[in-house]
Amino acid sequence: MPKLQGFEFWSHTLRGARHVVAPMVDQSELAWRLLSRRHGAQLCYTPMLHAQVFVRDANYRKENLYCEVCPEDRPLIVQFCANDPEVFVQAALLAQDYCDAIDLNLGCPQMIAKRGHYGAFLQDEWDLLQRMILLAHEKLSVPVTCKIRVFPEIDKTVRYAQMLEKAGCQLLTVHGRTKEQKGPLSGAASWEHIKAVRKAVAIPVFANGNIQSLQDVERCIQDTGVQGVMSAEGNLHNPALFEGRSPAVWELAEEYLDIVREHPCPLSYVRAHLFKLWHHTLQVHQQLREELAKVKTLEGIAAVSQELKMRCQEEISRQEGAKPAADLPFHWICQPYVRPGPREGSKEKAGARSKRALEEEECGTEVLSKNKQKKQLRNPHKTFDPSLKPKYAKCDQCGNPKGNRCVFSLCRGCCKKRASRETADCPGHGLLFKTKLEKSLAWKGTKPELQEPQTATPSTPGGFSEVMSSALA
Repeated sequence: MPKLQGFEFWSHTLRGARHVVAPMVDQSELAWRLLSRRHGAQLCYTPMLHAQVFVRDANYRKENLYCEVCPEDRPLIVQFCANDPEVFVQAALLAQDYCDAIDLNLGCPQMIAKRGHYGAFLQDEWDLLQRMILLAHEKLSVPVTCKIRVFPEIDKTVRYAQMLEKAGCQLLTVHGRTKEQKGPLSGAASWEHIKAVRKAVAIPVFANGNIQSLQDVERCIQDTGVQGVMSAEGNLHNPALFEGRSPAVWELAEEYLDIVREHPCPLSYVRAHLFKLWHHTLQVHQQLREELAKVKTLEGIAAVSQELKMRCQEEISRQEGAKPAADLPFHWICQPYVRPGPREGSKEKAGARSKRALEEEECGTEVLSKNKQKKQLRNPHKTFDPSLKPKYAKCDQCGNPKGNRCVFSLCRGCCKKRASRETADCPGHGLLFKTKLEKSLAWKGTKPELQEPQTATPSTPGGFSEVMSSALA
């Protein structure tokens, strides 16, 4: 069967999907995809997979794709991050039999993507992206798609989308934010950018951004003309978003935990999902937030969720006929989470500051981050005060901590290279290239010459019997 392309691929293979669950690292695993599909999602993406690791590590392939094969989990698109055409295609070839399309992540704005040189940090390397998409389009038996972020300029975003389409991209998901819009600086996604892209290309387009309810989905399709709408955070806080419902949190939490028992996944994924689902309730019952962070088993997580359910039901019974006292009277209902932005007074300066700087401004520099607070609970005797941490001298070449007794004032890695190059010793790092070479030369000098063994043949005078006789004598 020939590979379907463009609108034919969307309408037949993807069954005209309009409600799409986004690829989310450690969050769009099989159990969550199945839950979302039961509540209106028509297409799901895997979490972003690292192409290079997928190629070299069989366990990574098994844990993230091969062992998760499930007939209910289709149509499915596998997303990779990559920056090398050959590696991207090798990974895609290993995955293509388990999905309906391969997606290239060009939208991740996180620092890890910057360090790894992938995601949204490839959006200026158009020649590289053309080669990646073109090679994948030629080699794969399934279509290749892309998920992108926009440029500040609409016309540049349009040219970017047209370039990807020309290279062989068969479906484009456009997140209407720039790579700088993340965390407290996310702001609203630009549907104008998405609308311009949709008008400029002849392939299906999905919109991503500002989707918190089914009304948002319908309004986005109407305003932009896209074929489908993708949701990430909205889906995490309310998996029934595409049904237009806001059920009680415990209803979806219990259903998700039942699916996890059938399709296990790492406990960290489950905990993260429960934190999202119960987010508003945990603002009221803070002590149970700590309990949820500490438990080490699936049944422990289920017990905390059950306790939250009981407290909510008690609160509901108390509030019958009375005016709710809490700031969130209906915190037990699945509902959107609006990410707080920077303070109003610092809007002009916010663009030049990092997320950590904004957190420190809100909380004060003496308050530990939430992550360090959790670590402190696990290690109460450990200090997390940066001023009390030991200061290490840095390696002259790479900046890593240098060895205190290194003769070159380098870290072990740099020291090993230099000692090998110069045939020198560094007792501080236990590197003895010079000593070993001298011992080797000395051993060769005292080594006795080995004599050539004499071989007897039948034609040799005396032959074998003479040799044996002399040996016995």
